[in-house]
Amino acid sequence: MDLLEKIREAGIIGAGGAGFPTHVKLNCKVEYFIVNGLECEPLLASDKFMMRNYSDEILQATEEIGKAIGAQHVVIGLKEEYEEEIKALKNSILKFNSKVKLHLSRAFYPAGDEQILVYEITGKTIPPGGIPLNVGAVVSNSGTVFNVFEAMHNKSVTYKFVTVIGEVNIPSILKVPIGTTVKECLEKCGGTTIKDYMIIMGGPMMGRKMKKEDIDTRVIKKTDGGIIAIPKDHYLAQKENMTIEHMKNQAKSACIQCHFCTDMCPRNLIGHPLNPHKIMRNIALEQLDNEATKQALICCECGVCELYACPMGLSPKRINVYLKGKLRDRGVKWQNVNNAVSANVFREYRKVPTDRLVARLGLSKYKRQRLQEEEEVKPAEVRIPLRQGIGAEASPIVKVNDVVEQGQLIGMVEEGKMGSNVHASISGVVSEISDSIVIKAI
Repeated sequence: MDLLEKIREAGIIGAGGAGFPTHVKLNCKVEYFIVNGLECEPLLASDKFMMRNYSDEILQATEEIGKAIGAQHVVIGLKEEYEEEIKALKNSILKFNSKVKLHLSRAFYPAGDEQILVYEITGKTIPPGGIPLNVGAVVSNSGTVFNVFEAMHNKSVTYKFVTVIGEVNIPSILKVPIGTTVKECLEKCGGTTIKDYMIIMGGPMMGRKMKKEDIDTRVIKKTDGGIIAIPKDHYLAQKENMTIEHMKNQAKSACIQCHFCTDMCPRNLIGHPLNPHKIMRNIALEQLDNEATKQALICCECGVCELYACPMGLSPKRINVYLKGKLRDRGVKWQNVNNAVSANVFREYRKVPTDRLVARLGLSKYKRQRLQEEEEVKPAEVRIPLRQGIGAEASPIVKVNDVVEQGQLIGMVEEGKMGSNVHASISGVVSEISDSIVIKAI
C-alpha cells in the first residue's frame, strides 16, 4: 500500500482548517512542500506542543511526503519566538541527517494563513481565489503531518490535541478522542471560572462562537484545535450577537472611508484585488451589483479589518461573509482578470503584531496562562460525525450493538468520492447510528 492509500485509509484531513482530504491534496507533483507550524490564531498552542514533543515523527513524515510529491524544497514554517520547538526540530534534522529546512517568521497575524505562508517562503502570490498548487506548492498543517506519520504505521485518526484556555480552572492541552463533547473537555479542565460564558471553537479571530447551552451536543471533530471560554459580556461575544441589519446601518452612519481596512488587509497586501472599504461603501449605498462587491468572494475572513483595523468598530468581515452567501446563492463565482499580481511595497510595515492584536481583543490575561499538557480525556460515550470536513459523508459499515475496537473503521467514503473515512475513537458498543455513530465505552 503506497503512502496516499495509507493516508486515505486512515481518514486524514486537514487538521488545522476546513478539513480537505489529505490524500487528494497530496496527489500531485510540486516544487515546494510546506509544513505549517505557525498556529495562525492567537492563544492556541496545540501545534507548538506537537512540534516540541513529536518533532521526530513530524520530520520523518515531512520527508516521506516530500519524496512522494517530488518536492525540490521541503520547508517547515514556524515563528522565530518558538525557541523550544525550533531546538527540537533542529535536533531531529541532525538526528536524521535531513535536508528539511526551517523557515522562521515574525510573530504577526495571520502568519499561518496558507496563502500568506506560501508568499513568505516562495515570494510568489497565489492568484485570487486560487490554491498553493497554482504556484507549485502544497501546504499541510503540522498536525496533519503527524497524522501521516501515524498512518505510515497503520494508525488511523482517532484523537485530537486541543488547547482549552480562557475562563477555565486548569488551562490545558488535552488529548481528546474524536466525538467527545465540549462539556467533557471543560470538565477535564476543572470547569469554568465563571457561570456566564461563551465558547469559541478555534481561535478568537476566525473561530466559531457557541452558546454555553450547546456544550452538551457539540463534539470534537478532526479539524478542532481549540476551545476558548470567554465572559458572555466580552467584546467578542457582544459583536457576535449583532444582526446583519445593524451592521448595514452602522456602515451607513459611521463608515468614514478611512481606508484602514484595505490598507491592512493581508490578502490585499499580497496583491489580491480586495478592497473592504469599497465594499463597505457599497453596502452603505445599497449598490451591491457591481465588481467591487464581488471582491467579497476572495475574502479569507481573517478578521483583521473588523477586529484590528477599523477605528469605528464596524464589521467588514461579517459584511463580506454575508455578501459571499448572497453571491453564491446567485451562482456568482470569482473570475480573475489578471493572474499577474504583486505584493504591496508597504506590506512589511503593515503586518499586525500578534501581541498587540491579543491586547486589542482584550485577551492578554489568557496569553499568560500556563498550560498543562497531554491530559487525556476518557469519555464514557462518543458521538462521531460521519462528515468530518469537506466532501461526502461517510457511510456506516457497522450496526447498532456491534462491538468495536479503537481505530476500527466504522464509516467509509466510497472510493473516488471526496471525503474521509471515520474510525472508532474508543472501544465499546455502537448504540446509535444517524448522521453520527454513537459508541458507549464498555
